[in-house]
Amino acid sequence: MSAGWLTAMGLLAWAVPDGTDVLPALVATPALTVATGARRLDVLASGTLALAALGTDIADDSVQLSAGTAAGAAGAVLAVIAAGMWTAGRHTLMTAELDRTREIAAAAQQVLLPSLPRKVGGLLVTGEYVSASHGARIGGDFYEVLATPFGVRVLIGDARGHGLPAIGLVAALLGSFREAAHQEPELAGVLGRLDGAMQRHLAERAGAAGAAPEEAEDAEEFATLQIVQLTEDGALLAVNCGHPAPYVLGPRTGLLPLAEPLPPLGLFDPAGTPVLVSRDRLEPGEGLLLHTDGVAEARDAAGRFFALSEAVAELASRRVRGTDVASLLRAAVVRHTGGRCDDDLALLVLLRDGGPRPGIPLDTALSAT
Repeated sequence: MSAGWLTAMGLLAWAVPDGTDVLPALVATPALTVATGARRLDVLASGTLALAALGTDIADDSVQLSAGTAAGAAGAVLAVIAAGMWTAGRHTLMTAELDRTREIAAAAQQVLLPSLPRKVGGLLVTGEYVSASHGARIGGDFYEVLATPFGVRVLIGDARGHGLPAIGLVAALLGSFREAAHQEPELAGVLGRLDGAMQRHLAERAGAAGAAPEEAEDAEEFATLQIVQLTEDGALLAVNCGHPAPYVLGPRTGLLPLAEPLPPLGLFDPAGTPVLVSRDRLEPGEGLLLHTDGVAEARDAAGRFFALSEAVAELASRRVRGTDVASLLRAAVVRHTGGRCDDDLALLVLLRDGGPRPGIPLDTALSAT
């Protein structure tokens, strides 16, 4: 870039009939190099080129330069070189620090929301996640799939808010679920443990802020969530706390009938409220689509919501493979919003194995079972 700039200035001086003073432009050469994010060696090289061009002007008899003007121009170039090298050095250090920070953040996010296993307890698992926070992999939505002594247990939820401020609550809920799912024989017990983890998290955060829990803004925090349990024989149990209902994928594609949902977690006391457990069954080859409200509430430029039910029905009519449903829905939502998602969104698809092979279109394979 430096050589191109100097060449352009030389052509300009040659093209103007009466000539033109290019000294100010020469001073700008190393500064332009810094602006491109170049390293210190590049800044030094561009400054050297500028000084060489200045020396050529001084040696040219057709260019009349006073000693003071030449010295002032050379001094300005040297000053810009010095400032540019310091700036380039700082830029290099800050870039390296940013790269390390990104690596640490990526590792932390991977621990919090690790990659889903492809198969758990006879279930094929696929998932998609889009964070509303630019540069973040996770936000206020969360999910987990675990093989436990009681069957495969699944958690999907949406903490109040989105992006980085909600991650603390997400970490508390996921950590509690990963322990309780293996220890509590009933889903009501798992829910109670999640509520306890949430209350402890809010109390600790309120204490750190120096306010009583009931006076803190965090006291209004809540999370919608859904806990699902699937056993090897296809028996399905589900507890819903203010979360969008899941879809069944297969011959009966549509919303899974659930009992009346509980309020979102944090807005009721599980110990004093009857926990309604919905019961159903997945036949071999059938699937379950779980999602957060960021999917159905995604808006386009005109403010229209994403038509999730129609999208699911359309995928079924196209005989789309069940393992492709999550990625296709994610792509459809991103297209609908023009790539500007205002809320986190999560999609999770569980397909019961033992029927059709995963490579066979879902509804075609199911019709043969």
